[in-house]
Amino acid sequence: MRALDSVSWTIVIVLALTLGLAPFTPEPHIWEKLKMLASGELVRAVDWFDLLLHGVPWVVLGFKAVRTLRPDA
Repeated sequence: MRALDSVSWTIVIVLALTLGLAPFTPEPHIWEKLKMLASGELVRAVDWFDLLLHGVPWVVLGFKAVRTLRPDA
C-alpha cells in the first residue's frame, strides 16, 4: 500500500478521467462495458480486456480514497 501512497492525487484523477473514460463519444467506454457486463453481453476476450483497462484507474482511485479516509486500514 505504500506504493499507492506515493502516487499523487493529480495523477490518479487524471488517469481516471482520461484513460478511464476514453473514448468519450458516443458514451464513455467504461460505461459501455459495465452495461454489457450487467446485461450478460460481455463475452469476448477483448471486451474483458477493455473492462480491465478502463476500470483499473477507477479502482486505484477508489483504493486511494479509502486509504486516505481511513489511514488505519
